[in-house]
Amino acid sequence: MAPLTPFNPPLGPSLSQCHSEPVTLHMKEKAFSLTGDDFTVKTVNGAEICKCKGKMLSLSDKKVFTDVQGNEIFALKKKHLTIHKAYQAENPKGHELFVITKKFTILANESTVTFKNESDGKHVELDVRGTWYDRSASVTFGGEPVAHISRSIFNMREIFADKDTYFVTVAPMVDLTMIAALCVSLDEEDEGK
Repeated sequence: MAPLTPFNPPLGPSLSQCHSEPVTLHMKEKAFSLTGDDFTVKTVNGAEICKCKGKMLSLSDKKVFTDVQGNEIFALKKKHLTIHKAYQAENPKGHELFVITKKFTILANESTVTFKNESDGKHVELDVRGTWYDRSASVTFGGEPVAHISRSIFNMREIFADKDTYFVTVAPMVDLTMIAALCVSLDEEDEGK
């Protein structure tokens, strides 16, 4: 894996969860959840970043991301009537923050994440490539590494509860909540939802 260097200007539709050093997130899918799509997102040091809670009986598989105080950051929803599978994140006022679009591939998992960058107002497109056979994916911007996602292999939670654990290493000055949402969307694709 290539070294993660700081982005200048910072990358993300919101810069409230950007850190000056690389951060490794530990994302655990809750074993006993009514929706089956609840995640806790913490650093490997135990600092809580956000939570993701799936909504029951949602036609768009809505997942709400909240900060540590329980305030909604954004809702991630499956977009309908699109050629390729896509997920859209909207802030509490209903404004689009970013879109995750799956590309058609046979062997690999390829997606793009598009958003208006808060720091400079430019349109940004991140590339996501990986294979769940290898249980990993890489996120890049213009060839520069943004994040690396890996799944824990054969832990007891996976074996008995069919719940995944992810480790996501994110470059400095990148929106952590956007990368966490990307990971949740990849989890949805893996489960065939």
